[in-house]
Amino acid sequence: MSPRRGTRMLRAAAAAAIALLVPAGFVAVAAPAQAAEPELLSQGRAVTASSVENADYTPAAAAVDGDLGTRWASTFSDAQWLQIDLGERAELDRLELVWEAAYGAEFRVLASDDTAAWDEVGRVDDGTGGTQSVELDGDGRYVRLELTRRGTGYGYSLWEARVFGSPDDGPTDPTDPTDPTDPGDPIDGGGDLGPNVHVYDDATPDAQIQAELDAAFQAQETAQFGTRRDQFLFKPGSYDVHAHIGFDTAISGAGRNPDDVRINGGVWVDAQWFGGNATQNFWRSVENLSIVPHTGEARWAVSQAAPMRRVHVLGDLSLAPSSYGWSSGGFIADSKVDGVVRSYSQQQWLSRDSTFGGWEGSVWNMVFSGVEGSPAPSFPNPSHTVLDRSPLVREKPYLYWDADDWAVFVPALAADTRGTTWEGGATSGESIPIDEFYVAQPGDSAERINRALVQGLNLLLTPGVYHVDETIRVTRPDTVVLGLGYATIVNDGGVAAMKVADVDGVKIAGVLFDAGTSHAPVLLEVGEPGSSADHSDDPISLHDVFLRVGGAVAGKVDDALVVHADDTLIDHIWSWRGDHGDGIGWNLNTADRGLVVDGDDVTAYGLFVEHYQQHNTVWNGERGRTVFYQSELAYDPPNQAAWMNGDTLGWASYKVGDQVDEHQAWGVGVYAYNNVDPSIVTQSGIEAPAKPGVRLRNLLTVSLGGNGIIRHVVNDIGDEASGVDTIPSYLVEFN
Repeated sequence: MSPRRGTRMLRAAAAAAIALLVPAGFVAVAAPAQAAEPELLSQGRAVTASSVENADYTPAAAAVDGDLGTRWASTFSDAQWLQIDLGERAELDRLELVWEAAYGAEFRVLASDDTAAWDEVGRVDDGTGGTQSVELDGDGRYVRLELTRRGTGYGYSLWEARVFGSPDDGPTDPTDPTDPTDPGDPIDGGGDLGPNVHVYDDATPDAQIQAELDAAFQAQETAQFGTRRDQFLFKPGSYDVHAHIGFDTAISGAGRNPDDVRINGGVWVDAQWFGGNATQNFWRSVENLSIVPHTGEARWAVSQAAPMRRVHVLGDLSLAPSSYGWSSGGFIADSKVDGVVRSYSQQQWLSRDSTFGGWEGSVWNMVFSGVEGSPAPSFPNPSHTVLDRSPLVREKPYLYWDADDWAVFVPALAADTRGTTWEGGATSGESIPIDEFYVAQPGDSAERINRALVQGLNLLLTPGVYHVDETIRVTRPDTVVLGLGYATIVNDGGVAAMKVADVDGVKIAGVLFDAGTSHAPVLLEVGEPGSSADHSDDPISLHDVFLRVGGAVAGKVDDALVVHADDTLIDHIWSWRGDHGDGIGWNLNTADRGLVVDGDDVTAYGLFVEHYQQHNTVWNGERGRTVFYQSELAYDPPNQAAWMNGDTLGWASYKVGDQVDEHQAWGVGVYAYNNVDPSIVTQSGIEAPAKPGVRLRNLLTVSLGGNGIIRHVVNDIGDEASGVDTIPSYLVEFN
């Protein structure tokens, strides 16, 4: 029960008691003071919404402008919301809704003092539209209309949303324990990294290290959707070990630079567990160390969500399994390979800001951005896309041993980059001591994590699975959220797993977001609808952020990742609606979109977005840039009727909004594998407006073994991809 609800009930009980005590015929000389009549609090206030049908004609602000001739309208989706900032805390009385024809059949009304924690204050399960009054029982500054089911086939449409109540003169002191904004007792930074972080130094016997590496690999070689997580950290020194890396395992050097840690033997990924096929070698990483391979060639035969960062290979590097079976990766950044990188059976790969002695191999889509020693541009045969420099980069933050304690190094923002950040000297940036981080352990609640963030700490997630029943909210500029060993956040109860405010410089790195079984509108949200702050000098950045819907459980979400904030940097993601594992099915792990970009001037490297039930990626912001895109369409539509975008056959994977005037992309690949109904047709792999400022380069579509047909590459341009020979349809440029 909220404090205000209790007050309201006490007032009612007191009034009833007084009425019973008043004698018949008694005439009062003076009536007791009456409670103030609830007043209209929402008109003209700040308002945001999950979407708008048309920014010019149906904006969110129209719902609170007092004009019954203007309206807010959403896009066509059940899960939508409208949020009103009343400007001050208030005791809430009622919400009056004046619907146009398209109304909400089911919705909740939520209230909050700070948008970090929400209480349900009203609910409607059988809405009928028209003019509707919903009694509210609670208080707060923010009121959120959370719509969950439409009453018509259109989006929601509201002439007015009117919140009535009484301004609250209750406690406002943030240190007052009765105030819900109280951050609580101080939370200390620093602390133990926990049992799932294995730390070694020169004094640790190599035999002990090898035994622990082998034990982890034995447990994790086939445990694709298990709950174990491991982080191996090597302090500066030299180690004679051979590390096989399995699922949900990260191996990292803990020096300031890669050559501070030397692995004499190997860091190795192969595919014996899967019959020599590496297309499911997901969720593992190697970072910030050097390798002297005992065979002369290191092997990193991986597919999605398996980055190699800040690695120096003193020899050659193979990206394919020893069987030369298929692999479907991958991503290298800020690394140096003294010898030759051999991609062999790799279907696609992004190499960014690295140095290679040479490169051999090409299948469908090999992209090089700012790579010294890259092959010459030659798309489509071989399929090499080459950008001489990367336009704007910030490398991923990393944990290292700083003389006598742990610290996190945050590399600096850089433009027009080429080669590694560390070959000519230490990487530029800043170091943050560990005592400025809340070191979270599995089992920590979102409430405790949020209190630590509110108190000004950064967040270090030690390996494990974190179930959250409220949203983790990152609101302070330049906050670092760093996960170790594939730390995984699961959202319970339909809440968003994490939201980042529209502030400068937040870095989210090394985190796996796993959708829970209760439907949620979004897993990770960056910025807020209508975000417009200029972050060009200090952008929000995402590094090795992975999102999963299904596979572990039957996850459910509308949009896995939504980016509202301008200038955001996306540096390698895999947003995956599962096609195998547990909870897999067209009506089980339901998810519309894997990535939605509403912010302007967003730059993305290494977008892997797959299997969603509508557009995999929707890009609505202006001046967006994508360097490498890999996507498989949904495998599992049961028939063509289920795979229709209105009258259009299927959903393009990469959708640039019709209103967008400027957009660029390089190396975009879209694949079909309709194994449930191989006759399904998708009209185009990519949709984009034909405008001078929309320029797409080196594009392809593929039908894998003839399972499904993609008629065109972009819009109605490009040849059909079909047939059992799996021959891509290429398009060198659009516009």
